[in-house]
Amino acid sequence: MLIGSRPIEVGDRRKSTGNPLTILVVDDDAMVVQTVVVLLEDHGFQVVTAVNGVDGFEQFKKTRPDLVLTDIFMPEDDGIGLIAKLRHESPDLTIIAMSGGGRFAKGDFVTAATKLGAKCGLWKPFDELQLLDAVISVLGVDRCP
Repeated sequence: MLIGSRPIEVGDRRKSTGNPLTILVVDDDAMVVQTVVVLLEDHGFQVVTAVNGVDGFEQFKKTRPDLVLTDIFMPEDDGIGLIAKLRHESPDLTIIAMSGGGRFAKGDFVTAATKLGAKCGLWKPFDELQLLDAVISVLGVDRCP
């Protein structure tokens, strides 16, 4: 699939089990989740979703994903709390934090999340290429020239 003028190759990168890489998307905004899921699945990833930090941690324990993509501001445990729990449970887990800022738009919560262990942060709204670049970068997935 082409994003802009750059083809993205991710489907061939698989775990040693032969299964596609799994990404857990944790966000309480159904539109964001739907958009991200379609994009990631179109690029060969297996995607699991959760609606808040509590659900996200449960899904993490069930699926043991390769990457967690989490919103910062959510009900029933926010992304900061989720990142802390994930770091405690799995110190080497790859995490990307994302935020639109919510009612705290002036605070740099994405930077705070990276200090807690997220590999990088994305500010909403982000476009497809920004998301794919972040995922490819943190997972070390190859990109076609």
